[in-house]
Amino acid sequence: MARATARIPAIHRNFLSANLELGFTAGQAASLSDMAFGFLEDGEGWPESFSSSGGCSENGALDDDEDDDDKEKNSSSVEENKNFWESQHQILHTTLCRTSSLESRIRNATKEALKEIQMDDNVCVCLRPVVGGCPGCLLREVSDRLQNAGYDSAVCKSKWRSSPNIPSGEHTFLDVIHNPNSKKGEVRVIIELNFRAEFEMARASEEYNRLIRRLPEVFVGKVERLHTLVKILCMAAKKCMKEKKMHMGPWRKHRYMQAKWLSTCERSTSITSSLSGDSGRLPKPKASMLTVDLMEKLPNMHCTAVEVV
Repeated sequence: MARATARIPAIHRNFLSANLELGFTAGQAASLSDMAFGFLEDGEGWPESFSSSGGCSENGALDDDEDDDDKEKNSSSVEENKNFWESQHQILHTTLCRTSSLESRIRNATKEALKEIQMDDNVCVCLRPVVGGCPGCLLREVSDRLQNAGYDSAVCKSKWRSSPNIPSGEHTFLDVIHNPNSKKGEVRVIIELNFRAEFEMARASEEYNRLIRRLPEVFVGKVERLHTLVKILCMAAKKCMKEKKMHMGPWRKHRYMQAKWLSTCERSTSITSSLSGDSGRLPKPKASMLTVDLMEKLPNMHCTAVEVV
């Protein structure tokens, strides 16, 4: 007599097949199947850990882990960025506040010279106002006034060749050489009349712009102080470009910015003023063959008037 076989629902068979593939014996798989169906009969439904095919939803668990990892990475990145900008602000503030008496005296003399030039409203040989007109004439005039105040000031022009990392370039600024005695040696103070603008960027982040706004428009400081500031600001520029996923131009790199003020330069200490003697008065034109007054040179020469009909 044939033995009657029990009819197993399709979902039950799928569950058995899935567990046999995972390495369970037939008895273990059947036991797991009965336990799972016990949940169904009690109205509990499938546990969330099982998929619709009867297997374990490993992908869902992995997705949750990846989401948690992404959140942790993002949180860590935000915290690192915050700490970076806070430290840059602190270092910048400390560097700017530390100043010597020599730097303070030269800084005050430079500000006084700029104020006097602005009040005089002079016109340079370029026929343009010195203030807001010709940068070269403004540098020479400030240098002359510092020399009149007793400082060894000069207009400096630096030049550097191109390299695999940076392009060639040149820059003009002022400096003051102070040599009180032979023991300590000379001290060089750099004067940059447009310091803040040298580090401004058009598409910078708000954190970078906040840092740049703390810079003085006119910088007066020793070479060592300038070296530290350039390093701080170039690190901030690199961080800014990385956060915005933008390429950093070679003219923004540390070596290029450092070359502007700290490379070999030519000093011009000429105290010849580039301004006209009186405010607004143009230089007297020189005589040439085109401007000779023939009547003055030839007084005996007479001309007969001719009436034109």
